[in-house]
Parts: sequence; structure tokens; C-alpha cells
Amino acid sequence: MCGIAGVYGGERPPGDDRALIAGLLRQIEHRGPDEAGCYLDDRLVMGTVRLSIIDLASGSQPVGSADGRWWLCYNGELYNYRELRRELQRLGARFRTDSDTEVVLQAWLRWGRDCLSRFNGAFAFAVYDSVADELTLVRDRYGKRPLFVARHEGAWLFASEMKAFLAYPGFRFSFDPEHLASIFATWTPLPAQSGYRDIEQVPMGEYLCLRGDDVERGRWATLDLEPGPAPESEEDAIELVRAELAAAVDVRLRSDVEVGVYVSGGLDSSIIAHLAAGRQAAPLRTFSLEFEDAVVDESAEQAAVTGELGTRHHAVRVRDEDVVQAFPAAVKHAEVPAFRTAFVPMYLLAEQVQAAGIKVVLSGEGADEAFLGYGIFKDALLLDAWHDLDEQTRLDRIARIYPYLPHFSGEGAPKRMLGLYRQFTEEHLPGLFSHQMRFQNGRFAARLLRDASAPFDAAQRLVADEPGYADLGAVQKAQWLEFRTLLAGYLLSTQGDRMTLGHGVENRCPFLDPAVVRLAASVNHRFGDPFDEKYLLKRAYADVLPERVVAKGKFPYRATDSAAFVRAWPDYRDTLTDQATLDAIGVLDTRFARALVDRVFDGPAERIGTKENQAFTLLASLFWLHHWFVRGQALERGPLRAGLRVVDRRTSVLPA
Repeated sequence: MCGIAGVYGGERPPGDDRALIAGLLRQIEHRGPDEAGCYLDDRLVMGTVRLSIIDLASGSQPVGSADGRWWLCYNGELYNYRELRRELQRLGARFRTDSDTEVVLQAWLRWGRDCLSRFNGAFAFAVYDSVADELTLVRDRYGKRPLFVARHEGAWLFASEMKAFLAYPGFRFSFDPEHLASIFATWTPLPAQSGYRDIEQVPMGEYLCLRGDDVERGRWATLDLEPGPAPESEEDAIELVRAELAAAVDVRLRSDVEVGVYVSGGLDSSIIAHLAAGRQAAPLRTFSLEFEDAVVDESAEQAAVTGELGTRHHAVRVRDEDVVQAFPAAVKHAEVPAFRTAFVPMYLLAEQVQAAGIKVVLSGEGADEAFLGYGIFKDALLLDAWHDLDEQTRLDRIARIYPYLPHFSGEGAPKRMLGLYRQFTEEHLPGLFSHQMRFQNGRFAARLLRDASAPFDAAQRLVADEPGYADLGAVQKAQWLEFRTLLAGYLLSTQGDRMTLGHGVENRCPFLDPAVVRLAASVNHRFGDPFDEKYLLKRAYADVLPERVVAKGKFPYRATDSAAFVRAWPDYRDTLTDQATLDAIGVLDTRFARALVDRVFDGPAERIGTKENQAFTLLASLFWLHHWFVRGQALERGPLRAGLRVVDRRTSVLPA
């Protein structure tokens, strides 16, 4: 795993281009501390910081074609690179390295953009045709690896993380009010949003092709959630699930360095740990978070799994003060507003993984989206069928949606929730039916902003512009929204890639293997009870996992939010209510912001609900984003620690 950055076109600032690209790469060196390299010519300067995982000896970047025409800077892993390499060799390709990066380049030379449909991986890359002066920026199908672009005085800047742009002379960050309104309302940046003016993301499964002054945008992968042919029996389905997941883990264990596994104590990561442990001769190393807050702690389930598998287990115990103390650094890496603090412990966990000498971890991310593990899918199912159900059935189903939440459990709780659900049985936000209940909390958070009059417009445009979306069923629409918003925009980025790569650790997600996602679409709701989430996964692994893990049901990973700040760091109130800073941020309703902070710090803890917690965390993260990016305090100075390997086409006709 690595980081890439570059500048295409425009008139580059006066000075040394090597120093320019070294400055950009210095900002993201944490993603690839092992090596750095760059390519220069009159139109393009681009480079890579490398985290060496495959072909440690000769996998340096950038990689060029034999004739020196094509150049590639690559951030990611191509899990099926061995199979593609053999196929390319049969077609006459000759390789100089054993790296997956060279396979990407050779595949591009052989098949052009069509090669992307053959890729099973997590990647973002820049490939340059120096003869045609054509630069193509590509991002993987599920948005596992980030890729940002910015326009500045006629030049295109691109990078794995936005903080690279801090080093470009004259570039300044400023908040984009429309992006922020959407992010606060929908909990996450939408596919092209960044939160800042003049910066956009290359959306998942899309590419951006720059050719002189021409710009071409396109999509190479669609999110296909249409059910395929169903297996004939439940037993057949279970065997297919086992086979596809085993294959997905197999290819993600390909590495020239040791691979560990995150174990949360839940079903998904336990399955991955079970499969990985069975494929290694040496004891698997596993990593977990423990919390002093018993409400969110799952250490008992983690111990059951790791004990059963006999792993070498490392646990990081996180206290409230740890979350508050690490919050600014984690926000610096996240780069976007966050609606909860759960990404901060993940940052601390990755730090311990790096300290243990591990560069690659597998995680259970993606299982809930693929196999319908979230309560929001049951919400959609219930609300869609609401008018066909009798009152008792509605009550029974409400009781089974979020059993881990106190207001859904206990005597009389479903009846109390009945009125709430009844409000959302009609579509009030066109296209967003499944998510209307969730977005009520976002509507509250958007009140923090001075101008958030239409916070759901961007999300509604997103679904309105998606071919075929209107024809999907209610649950599939919810699934599509989860993949395209919260998964890519928060779970895989803020809580995933950005926290692990902040410490030079790569995370891999077997549940997001395209074959696994396709299979899940074909078996979901075909067997068992749709209100028993991930029914087939439980059945498939019930005989090998501890019973308490399988029987526990859904318990999402969480961390203490505003209460951590109140308990551990009461002076934080003064930080967040500093009037000069609130004014300088420029986009806030400062009166509402101050009232929210006072309410959190002064009010009874039991009266601080989900919507206040989310608004508080968004405000706190925006505060630090202003510090790091708008004021520019995230800028790292000094030379690259790894040195810089340079390919300079301006001064030589190069050897490849």
C-alpha cells in the first residue's frame, strides 16, 4: 500500500520540480515510509511513497513500460495479480519485477481501460501516456483507496490524501458550505465530495482522463445488486458462501510480509480470523480494541475467538482520555468531518499494529453491506411492507431491528417506537425512503451550519442520476446507499484506510471481494428469516466459531462519543466555544454551536442522545479541520525520510 501525488498541466511554480513533488509526497509519507520515487517531464510531475508488501526487492515505483512511453504510480494491491500475470505472459508480456504494480501496467498496455474489469483489488492509480500526453486517474470499484483532485491556476493536482495539496505553492483550503451541509446531514461525504472548495474525489469505480485541456470522466464499474440465480437449496448456498469467502481470504493473504487480522468480537471478523488461521503454519497474530466503557466493550467475545483459534493476540485498551487526546491527530488523517469518535480508537489500534511490526491486516468490513447486517435494511423491509402488516406483526418486527439499543428493548419499548416508525411509511425525501429515519439526526446536525437550507439535495441528485436506481426494491436501494455513502465515505476511509495508513498499515477486506458481493446479492433473503440478519453467515460458521459470538447477533462497533470529552477533558468546552475560532471557521451558526456544547457539558448525560452526540462530534472535528487545513497547521516540513528515486524525462531519454 502506498500514496501517490502529482501535478498535471498548467504552469508549474518556479523552482525545482523534484523539491515540488518531494514536498507533496512528504505530506503523505506515513502511507509509504519504505521508499519514494517520482517521474518528471514538461507536462507532469508525479510520485509515490511506497509501503513495501509485495516484491520487496524490486517493486519500486514509478514503473515504466519497456519503451519508456507509459508510467504508472500505484496505490494499492491487486489480489489476483498472479493469475493476471500468467495470462499476460501467455500473451507475450515480459516482466522485470515480481510486483503487482507491473501487472497493472502490463494489463493496461494489453487491454486499456478494459483491464479494470479483470482487477480484484483495492487501488487508486495514475497512469500516463507520455506520447499522447494523457493522464488517467482511476479508483477501485468499492472506494477502498482514496484519490482526490484539485484545480489550481490551470493545473490539476492529485493525491491519495488532500493534505498533499498543502505543499503546493499558493494552494489554500477553504470549507465548501454545500459539501458540509450534505456531509452533516448524511453523515459522510458523498462520492465526489471533499468538504473543501475546488477539491473533489474520484468516485468509486470511476476514472478521470486528462488530455491537454480536455477532461473526460467515466465509470468503469457499476454496483450490481440485482439478485442472480439462487442456489437450489440452503445447504448449497452455505457451501457457496464458504467457498467464496475462503477464496477471498486466500488471495488477500498474498504478501511478502506477515499478515494479521482485526478481531472485534463480532461475527464478521471472527469468520475472517477463522479462515486466516487455518491457512497459516505459524500462529496468526490478531489485534483488538478493548474499552473501559462496558456498554461498548466486546473483550469477552474477542477472548472466546482468539482463545479458540490459538492466535497470538494483542489487545489495546482504550480509555476516555485516550480518545480525547488522540482526537486531533486522528482528524488530521481523516481530513473530513466525522459524526462519531469510533475512528479514533482505530487510529490507536493501527499504531499498536505498526509497533508490533505488522504491515497488513484483514478485517470484516463490508459484510454488513453485502449480507444485509444493518438494522437499516430491516427498517426498509418493515416500512416498505407497513401497510400490509397487522399491528402485532409491526410490533414484533420493531422489537427485532435494534435489540442492542435500550429504547428498542424492554417492556413496552416496541409500542413506544410504533409512532416513530409510522411517521416514515411514506416517502418524504424522493429517492431516500430507506434512510429518512436516519437522516433526522443529520437534519439536527445541519443546524450547526449557517447555510444548510437544502442538506439532502446532493444525496437526492446522486440517486436521481443513477440509472436503474428507481427500479430497485426498498432494501436494495438502502444497500446501494450504504455502499455509495457510509461504506466508501466513512467506514473504508475515515475509519479504515485513513487510520491504518496513518501508521503505515494496510487493511484488506475479504467481504468486499467482487465475487463475494455478487454471491451475497443472490442469496440474501432467499433463505431463512430476513429479520435474522446475516442468517447464512451464521449457519455457515456456527460449527467453528464460539456459540456466544454466533448467538450474540448484531452489535456494531462503537466508542464513547461526547461523554468521553465531558468525563475526561471538561476544559474542552472552552476550546470548542472560543468565539474567535467559531467566527473564523466561517460556516457555523455560532449561537447554535455554543448552545450545543453547553448542553452536552451541562446537561444530564442520559439526556444526550444520538443526534446531540453526532452534532457534537461533527463540530469538534470541524474545529480541528479548520486548524489543520484552513490554517495550514497540518503541513509537514523537511525532507522525505526515505529519499527520492527520480526518473527525469526532461534531461534524458530514459531506460525503462
